[in-house]
Amino acid sequence: MTSITSKAVRIDQQGGPEQLKLVDVSVGDPRPGEIRIRHRAIGLNFIDVYQRDGLYPMPVPLQLGMEAAGVVEAVGEGVTHLQVGDRAAYASQPPGSYCEVRVMPAKCVCKLPDAISFETGAAMMLKGLTAQYLLKRTLPQGGLQAGDFVLFHAAAGGVGLIACQWAKALGLQLIGTAGSDAKCALALQNGAAFAINYSTQDFAARVKEITGGQGVKVVYDSVGKDTFEKSLDCLRPFGLLASFGNASGPVPPFAPGILAAKGSLYLTRQTLFHHIATRESTQAMADDLFAMVGSGQVKIHIGQRFALAEVRQAHIALEARQTIGCTILTL
Repeated sequence: MTSITSKAVRIDQQGGPEQLKLVDVSVGDPRPGEIRIRHRAIGLNFIDVYQRDGLYPMPVPLQLGMEAAGVVEAVGEGVTHLQVGDRAAYASQPPGSYCEVRVMPAKCVCKLPDAISFETGAAMMLKGLTAQYLLKRTLPQGGLQAGDFVLFHAAAGGVGLIACQWAKALGLQLIGTAGSDAKCALALQNGAAFAINYSTQDFAARVKEITGGQGVKVVYDSVGKDTFEKSLDCLRPFGLLASFGNASGPVPPFAPGILAAKGSLYLTRQTLFHHIATRESTQAMADDLFAMVGSGQVKIHIGQRFALAEVRQAHIALEARQTIGCTILTL
């Protein structure tokens, strides 16, 4: 029986960044359906903040983190798609990627192509797979065709910059929002057709102006409370609001009749982990992402790097919206 000591980040109760503690943990052998992986880089995501601060209630003590990349050290019985020594990357439940070594379910772990670095792999899996399911699987009535307008909030964030590039590759006219002129410029550089600084402009009015009063077919919204109502105002009749995050807080309760009044609208609240619930769907989505990154049509922007021991500073920067693109923890 193997026993490895690993540095890991744990919380003993939900709360602020001060709850994040670097501790030593013991890591054993994988059971059937599991692997042991030694990380080379770890991805940071807003879902980590939700799990840390209590927006998403979680049992404690809890080791945080949803994505990483590294090398497979051991393979449990029944795992056939990975071997010892494989380069691999993942976005996966349960949490636990904030560490040097872990044992975890194998089904959402994918072989990482040689052309993609560990840092890029760690930065792109959760955010890239999110962009994939949004633009390819979370579609308005009648789907999306080249030339269609879509609105994407937080367009200079990790998911947003990937979505800007992917939408351009699909021929879509992505309208991105961001909180500064510099972030708007970055979205435009990465394929957004238009960018709106929501701190100085009324984004709903600007969207109507851009679309000639028609509105967009779909709004992809990870901001939540602060953008929800105006996002509905950006939609054309029968349009879709795809909510997939709560960066400003959860959307408060509302009367469903508002969807009728604003144009017989559709509303969905998505999460990546339903889309990657099976080995087959995970691999198909990852293959699509790897192809886009490998072709150069999507470039992964790592805007910030923090050492694992600096995880508190990383969370503070993320919550303060001081980050651009993807953020990783280094080992």
